[in-house]
Amino acid sequence: MEPIEINAGNWYLRALRADERIDDRPALADGGITEPGYVERRNAEWADETHFSWAVCVPTTAELVAEIGVTPASDGTATVVGWARAGYDEALADGLSSVRRFTAGALGLEPRDAS
Repeated sequence: MEPIEINAGNWYLRALRADERIDDRPALADGGITEPGYVERRNAEWADETHFSWAVCVPTTAELVAEIGVTPASDGTATVVGWARAGYDEALADGLSSVRRFTAGALGLEPRDAS
């Protein structure tokens, strides 16, 4: 599957990027994610449909302020998790709500929070 963009009201959700136009790696590092190849791995997971991830962004700048991920399970459910940079809890909450709706409606999976 190709990455799907989501409009979450005040926030814009898109695939993670690390290219000449947008580089999410510094913002990911603010969240403690410094794994080399992280962005590439997350994009490959879209292709094989093992994990779907979104950068929750400020619409005017495309700056990543949170990340949300969905991991499908074989029982028809999907675990939904996310984290936010300091000061962006509202962006995470809005994004999670939109991603849960996408998970149920578009993916046909019952969203559940990680335990």
